[in-house]
Amino acid sequence: MEFKREKRSTRTKDRDDLAGILRKSWYRLRLSVRHPSRVPTWDAIVLTAASPEQAELYEWQLKRAKRIGRIARSTITLAVPDPEGQRIGSGAATLNAISALALHFEQLGLATTEDVNANSSNLASSSPQGSSGKEMAKFMAKRHILLLHAGGDSKRVPWANPMGKVFLPLPYLASDDPDSCVPLLFDHILAISSCARQAFKNEGGLFIMTGDVLPCFDASMMVLPDDAPCIITVPITLDIASNHGVIVASKMGVNDMTSSISLVENLLQKPRVSELVKNKAILNDGRTLLDTGIIAVRGNAWVELVALACSSQQSILDLIISRKEMSLYEDLVAAWVPAKHEWLKGRPLGEELINRLGKQKLFTYCDYDLSFLHFGTSSEVLDHLSWTGSGLVGRRHLCSIPATSDSDIAASAVVLSSKISHGISIGEDSLIYDSSLSNGTIIGSQSIVVGVNVPNESDSLQFVVPDRHCLWEVPLLGCTEKVIVYCGLHDNPKNSIHSIDGTFCGKPWEKVLHDLGIEEIDLWSSTEKCLWNAKIFPVLPYFEMLSLSTWLMGLTDPKDKLFLPRWKSASRVSLEELHRSINFPKLCLDSANHQAEIAAGIARACINYGLVGRNVTQLCEEVLQRDDGVDICKDILGLWPNPQAQNCRVLPQSRSYQLQVDLLRACKDEALAHKLERKVWASVADETATAVRYGFREHLLESSTRESAWSHQNNNFDGFVNRSFNHKRVQVELPVRVDFVGGWSDTPPWSLERAGSVLNMAISLEGSPPIGTIIETTSTNGVLITDDAENHLFINDLTSISTPFSSNDPFRLVKSALLVTGTVQCNIGLSIKTWASVPRGSGLGTSSILAAAVVKALLQIIDGDERNENVARLVLVLEQLMGTGGGWQDQIGGLYPGIKFTASFPGIPLRLQVTPLLASPSLILELQQRLLVVFTGQVRLANQVLQKVVTRYLRRDNHLISSIKRLAELAKVGREALMNCDVDELGEIMLEAWRLHQELDPYCSNEFVDRLFEFADPYCCGYKLVGAGGGGFALLLAKDADSAEELRRLLEKNSGFDVKIYKWNIFLGH
Repeated sequence: MEFKREKRSTRTKDRDDLAGILRKSWYRLRLSVRHPSRVPTWDAIVLTAASPEQAELYEWQLKRAKRIGRIARSTITLAVPDPEGQRIGSGAATLNAISALALHFEQLGLATTEDVNANSSNLASSSPQGSSGKEMAKFMAKRHILLLHAGGDSKRVPWANPMGKVFLPLPYLASDDPDSCVPLLFDHILAISSCARQAFKNEGGLFIMTGDVLPCFDASMMVLPDDAPCIITVPITLDIASNHGVIVASKMGVNDMTSSISLVENLLQKPRVSELVKNKAILNDGRTLLDTGIIAVRGNAWVELVALACSSQQSILDLIISRKEMSLYEDLVAAWVPAKHEWLKGRPLGEELINRLGKQKLFTYCDYDLSFLHFGTSSEVLDHLSWTGSGLVGRRHLCSIPATSDSDIAASAVVLSSKISHGISIGEDSLIYDSSLSNGTIIGSQSIVVGVNVPNESDSLQFVVPDRHCLWEVPLLGCTEKVIVYCGLHDNPKNSIHSIDGTFCGKPWEKVLHDLGIEEIDLWSSTEKCLWNAKIFPVLPYFEMLSLSTWLMGLTDPKDKLFLPRWKSASRVSLEELHRSINFPKLCLDSANHQAEIAAGIARACINYGLVGRNVTQLCEEVLQRDDGVDICKDILGLWPNPQAQNCRVLPQSRSYQLQVDLLRACKDEALAHKLERKVWASVADETATAVRYGFREHLLESSTRESAWSHQNNNFDGFVNRSFNHKRVQVELPVRVDFVGGWSDTPPWSLERAGSVLNMAISLEGSPPIGTIIETTSTNGVLITDDAENHLFINDLTSISTPFSSNDPFRLVKSALLVTGTVQCNIGLSIKTWASVPRGSGLGTSSILAAAVVKALLQIIDGDERNENVARLVLVLEQLMGTGGGWQDQIGGLYPGIKFTASFPGIPLRLQVTPLLASPSLILELQQRLLVVFTGQVRLANQVLQKVVTRYLRRDNHLISSIKRLAELAKVGREALMNCDVDELGEIMLEAWRLHQELDPYCSNEFVDRLFEFADPYCCGYKLVGAGGGGFALLLAKDADSAEELRRLLEKNSGFDVKIYKWNIFLGH
């Protein structure tokens, strides 16, 4: 097995790549939560906990994760404490968690038969109670389980002890969604694991991760062996490996450029270099394989593990009685490695592990590009937050911070979910989380402050945290006050006070005791003496604790003798006692109320002072976590003036109404919210009409009273049609359009407020333009409308046409065209025939292009402005009249021939700039050879997708806004790619565009389309659905002409895909 030196990744490269890997993982996580039936998610997520009290906290966090969209509602969640709160080791905790989950499934009455669908959302049939371990193993074999080891006491990160290390704040990509909750380490682990779920496909299994490691890699690309356990590894330098587990892999493995898979020959724990050499664990490039703590178990290995777990309760009880532990990475995993069996026999439960699990062999999947982010110490946490560049770390998130002239906050400081008063100083690379700091507070550099609430009454006492210190508050059972706790950044609470590394607040214990006059007997009653069990933290009224904290941290005059007697007389606790006595319900309640208060403050501020650019809906979701959340939302709603009073040039009325709708829903007034929702869409229509030179209502009113030139020309004084009839006939035929990228940036209200860019192409199908109309004048008044479905309608009086139109009216398009062109005021007789030789719901812009054809023909009839730009803008108004909405790219795609890049610029009027791409004959030939235009047979309704997307935009959904921005950017990149004849890059752009479309709405695809794209993937460099998605036509851009022909042959041959591949040509004009 070769590990080539060129695969070594630099730290800088890892940092640059990290944001991209996480964004892809988060994209899949959001998709799986919003549409789990299409993008499978975990059937169950299980967390291990150290105690029942910690498990209660974890249950609260799991509910929070479901509420904010981190976990699908169909996923079962469970926090499992070690039995009786006794430490049993990670291996026994694994068996205990699997057993608890099996019991939970039984209690929920879920089925155990083999024919149950693997997705937990479909597990609806009942299960016989008390099913055997064998039956349960068969049932669990099909389930996809994520097991996260999160128990323990976090001694090396003591400030994370109350919340659980896995739930520490990690604001990676926080700026992508500034109005959401602060991202946690747990949230990022969920994102990575969602890609791992893809690697399992439809075969059940267990995926184990640890709560203090974020493994950044594309887990969807993992290759997992069938019927076997597999441990994930990464090449690492020997100095790092000496503090972790190491895997010795067989030299006979399967390799590619980014990964390898091999049998495991041995396991080493924190090995020295000599041990690595002896076991031949050093790779050719001088590194070794790091055990990341990630284990996947599938097939028979998973069935055997479940069977063992379901019968392990007595064995676990024996461990508790004997006060022994069984490790996951040393003991349980060793059962799958024959070289470890002899050693394992002398370990707790070793014989049983070998007998029950020893038939299977352990594999390793090595990902060369995996970034192993360990959060094992406080300094490591700050290291991971100190990265600069690539927009990875959000340094300000959901916080209230004074003006720069009123405070001194370092740019590199990370302030999350906190209220900062004026007159505060925060040093470089410090972390402030979930805190409220009063004026005069000083926080040094590289310090951590968590859950601290210093009231403003502390003016007489300046609160100071020195450089490289951690300070946090903990609510204790039976105490009204929170206990203030502190230590040095590099203190290791496990180190003996007599060791070189035994420190408190960064100073050796000997110096601390000497300077403060404290005796060892004051702190310890046992022979084991370390910070973990030192009874050093006083439990007193808040300001007395605050005062003593400055003394214990060495910030007062050592000669001051007032502190020692007060400290000695106080009741005191150690970190160990704190760990056992945390008031978790109060911890959760205080944190929720604190974050709700900040969210309410931000919502009030953006209404009072801003342009309401924040996602108030998201903020109100946090506010509603308070008991009085509805009342607070009503107060916020009361701040909002009547939308009629808003200056529409500053704040669009549609946004104003949408804000009121969202606030009404937060106030639980659904009836009024539903009623007001109609005004949102009416405002969008009005704003669209205004942007194309016409005030919506004003234009219709004007057109009903004005006398057109045509009307004057053809009427005599008696109001009858002129006998000297002049026949006029106009035929307009247009192509359809296929869009490569940029869609949605053309759609109101986005295009009315922000610039848009679209790259699309006009094409003929089966040899001719498929859309057209024939309009001719008649000698009698009235209009006869006929479509290609043989529907007929005669309208005697054109002035009788009025909005709104029924959604079931097959003639509303033509009626709307008569309105927007002003033809309704022409005393004229017309015959209008329309056709569209395209399947319904094609996604090819059929409706808009047909509207463009009718509008253009009518303008020719009445001698109006038939320029393409004017027609395109009028179709925007037409679609608002119809109630379908829509953007400008469809009509642009049909009106202008060839490939074109179109940009729009907001204003009155909306300005469109169409730039034709002068494609060379060779580019045209290559596109026509490699691009398959395929009708999927799936009917789509664009307006259903459009309403969801527009609503999210009006709410200022940050993910949606960033996605549309990226689509517009990609249109520019795609233009350059085509101008350079780089069709392969166009394929990559199409793939990213398709991913972004699914971010906008996961229902833009379905299981059939997913299967089609999966089938086509080996032959293609890019693919996507055209238009808004949801069905219709797909573009499959093959890797070359031969791949295109092979894919065409396979699709036509495969009966599982009832699709039609159309013959097409780039439409270059009549």
